[in-house]
Amino acid sequence: MQFPLGTATPSETCGACHKAIYREFAFGFGSDNHYQPTTILQKEGEALAMPATVSATATAHAFAGAEPYPVHAREAEEGGRSCNVCHFPEPFAIPDISAEGMTKPKGRPKTQEAGGLTCASCHLTPEGKIRGPYVVNAPHETVADPAIQTSAMCAYCHSMGKRVIGKQTQTFLEWRDDFNRPGLGKQQCQDCHMPRTMRKVADEPGAPERAVARHLWTGGRSKQRLASALSMVVTQPDAGQPGLTFHVINIGAGHSVPTGSNRRAIYLDVQVLNKKGKTVATKEWMFAPWFGPRPDDRKYLEEDKKNPDAVALMQADAQGPHEPIIRAGEERLLSWTPYLKPGQYTVKARLVYDLNRYNARSFTGDQTEINGTTLAIRVKKG
Repeated sequence: MQFPLGTATPSETCGACHKAIYREFAFGFGSDNHYQPTTILQKEGEALAMPATVSATATAHAFAGAEPYPVHAREAEEGGRSCNVCHFPEPFAIPDISAEGMTKPKGRPKTQEAGGLTCASCHLTPEGKIRGPYVVNAPHETVADPAIQTSAMCAYCHSMGKRVIGKQTQTFLEWRDDFNRPGLGKQQCQDCHMPRTMRKVADEPGAPERAVARHLWTGGRSKQRLASALSMVVTQPDAGQPGLTFHVINIGAGHSVPTGSNRRAIYLDVQVLNKKGKTVATKEWMFAPWFGPRPDDRKYLEEDKKNPDAVALMQADAQGPHEPIIRAGEERLLSWTPYLKPGQYTVKARLVYDLNRYNARSFTGDQTEINGTTLAIRVKKG
């Protein structure tokens, strides 16, 4: 079997033999993925839902870069430019896991972009062979490559350039520099995002059962994955005083939270309720990646107008300054002293994950509450 279309080979071709894996990839079988409608500023009020031809429970890789785009970001913000070749790469060799910086893979010709990210995008080598963790007897030429089970496999597309703490699209470097190297854990990306199961690689008679990774890549659209990332504790450091401290702890992710696109955000939403249940004080913090190598800040808005990425850059700066993302193993402490009269109160704190912080804050269709806690406090006179 040859691959004349290279990485533009439709995933359905691979699904003819690798039925279970394709079912996970294209329909999300075995995960709790769900793609809810979202909106973008350029189409305010119009909810952008998944196309009828795409499963709302599919993996992100199944439709990344494919037509029709579920969210028309490159048309709205990039003038139609091919802004992210990770959605349509040519065959590449897996990079050195310790390389100082990561470059983008080479993109396919524009006429082949519509195929999006396919099985061949990850498994086809520059030599035209199919790589995997095992030596197998298959209709196509195969090669066993242990690196496919390591985070190096994800490095090209999930971290671009050199490490800039706080910036978007740094996930691999966050894992390597903040999680793996300091010894917080030995898990590779695949251990959390591609849990293994015992089964046949190809659904053919006589094929042996092996430990095979599930092709699910659960992340920001998986409540199970989100809920395991952050822990939260609320304290009243001084008894009788209104001062509060919020401890937000990255105890479950091997990278920063939120990670990836600068659109992603975590809100820490706090309400203080009196004995009658009436809200008497509120506070909100937003944690989000920076668009570029500096903190998002409204003071740059005029300067942004001269930038080729003006639309995307300005919408990021318009929401700054804000809290930086929470690094692997980090405990972030946030303090707040609301004005409260003497009495008894309930502090209600929620962590809410937002897939697109640039749409209206009131739009909750793409938001998920991932953690919440309450604390009863008493405020005394003086």
